[in-house]
Amino acid sequence: MSLFPEPILALPKANIPLKGLTAYLSQGETHQIIFMEFSEDVELPEHSHAAQWGIVLEGKIELTIDGVKQVFCKGERYFIPQDVKHAGKIHAGYADMTFFNQKDRY
Repeated sequence: MSLFPEPILALPKANIPLKGLTAYLSQGETHQIIFMEFSEDVELPEHSHAAQWGIVLEGKIELTIDGVKQVFCKGERYFIPQDVKHAGKIHAGYADMTFFNQKDRY
């Protein structure tokens, strides 16, 4: 059963090539908001893009942002500035809402 209510589940699914991910896309003119749920552990290789802000709804994520490793759990927020390299590990059961300051990220 999904953490998200029907209005979120009715959004278009985001095409994000990560195993065990179900994601819903809210598209704005200048940004995207993604509602994500992970059923499997996922390793995120180092990468960068436009600014990203997220809030953890369930589970935990380990992020290394600009060389600094942090763990974020339910109720915590993270911010990744534009073009800053980051990598991470998402644990099965993780869910979040993520804002991308980019209209065509996904």
